[in-house]
Amino acid sequence: MKKTFVSTNQTIDAMEKGKLQEYWQTNLKYLIGLLVVWFVVSYGFGILLAEPLNAVRFPEWTGGGGFKLGFWFAQQGSIYVFVVLIFAYVALMNRLDRKFDVREE
Repeated sequence: MKKTFVSTNQTIDAMEKGKLQEYWQTNLKYLIGLLVVWFVVSYGFGILLAEPLNAVRFPEWTGGGGFKLGFWFAQQGSIYVFVVLIFAYVALMNRLDRKFDVREE
């Protein structure tokens, strides 16, 4: 397969149409999957399931009762998951680019 260079100012003419379609379908699957995870964690755990999750408490190292898991997801957990999802997307896209022999100029 010919090496394909992708930039915003140039079309992808070196990649066959079928391969291009497969590349973008795989990219969309990754995006949808990661967005679903983000939605479930931020909206589902932080808002919808906050009450049941609040039954679980994190230990507090300074003493006391700790803090609730639902509160943690709403305040910090969804942010941590979002950052992890960014790194996961980068890793997935790098692997996809290698599979299709695509690189940026």
